[in-house]
Amino acid sequence: MNAVAATDQTSVPAPGTVRLVANFVSFQAGWFACVLGAANNFPWLGCAVAAVLVGAHIAVCRRPLTELKLIAIALLIGLLWESLLLNLGWLDFHSGKVVAGLAPPWIVIMWALFAMTLNVSLAWMRGRLLIAALFGALGGPLAYWGGAQLGAVILVETVPALVALSIGWGVLTPLLVRLAQRFDGMRSGD
Repeated sequence: MNAVAATDQTSVPAPGTVRLVANFVSFQAGWFACVLGAANNFPWLGCAVAAVLVGAHIAVCRRPLTELKLIAIALLIGLLWESLLLNLGWLDFHSGKVVAGLAPPWIVIMWALFAMTLNVSLAWMRGRLLIAALFGALGGPLAYWGGAQLGAVILVETVPALVALSIGWGVLTPLLVRLAQRFDGMRSGD
């Protein structure tokens, strides 16, 4: 009888595993909603999906206000970074621009999606800032290249844009990982 109970317990994923998978899947779903929405002239659809996913993430946080601080900081960094790339002429966006010179909301809210992974599915990067830099330097440009292939973003000059993205994400990812350590809404309060 104990062998049956042990078998049943091992077949059920641990709550932490479920949270990691749900967080990763939520990020991916939000990314695709934003990119495909923008590519098909429905940028607000992606924003709505991302807002629901970020809201659901906040709802399960142990310290929601702390996690909201991280997300707000990531949104500000994203707005500044994306707007800089737009104004330097390395990127252009297919749809969703609201204010001239500012990145469209659909790409900025993707920074909130990324921030919600930092204390869950990407928490493994804590204390590994070199790995975080490499992760950002490779993953950032790949995400934009994927977005360009789907028609949401235009890499105006492909190579310089990818180099700028690699450098920027190589710096911003470890910065965000450090901020996530400080503003960790997933752990219990002190």
